[in-house]
Amino acid sequence: MKPIIDNLSKTLENRVRLAIMAVLMVNETMDFNALKDLLELTDGNLATHIALLEREGYVKVQKRFVGKKPRTSYTATGTGRSAFREHVDALEQLIRAGRG
Repeated sequence: MKPIIDNLSKTLENRVRLAIMAVLMVNETMDFNALKDLLELTDGNLATHIALLEREGYVKVQKRFVGKKPRTSYTATGTGRSAFREHVDALEQLIRAGRG
């Protein structure tokens, strides 16, 4: 049997990426500014982490215009949702094992 920690996602080990995915798990979609404000991140910091999550297939990025203003929003993909659940399950298993 493989160790519990092998079920942790390397991508979600980072607190910012974990927070982004946690927010997207409970919101169907979230726009850039709302996510940035909620997590108190800079534009560059959020953009960097979102780019990595997009490359991993964890988030889908939608770009559109509202009037003449660009609006970028994000949605967790099925892959991202599964990875997040597996990561949280592994953390819960570690907590339970640590109590024993």
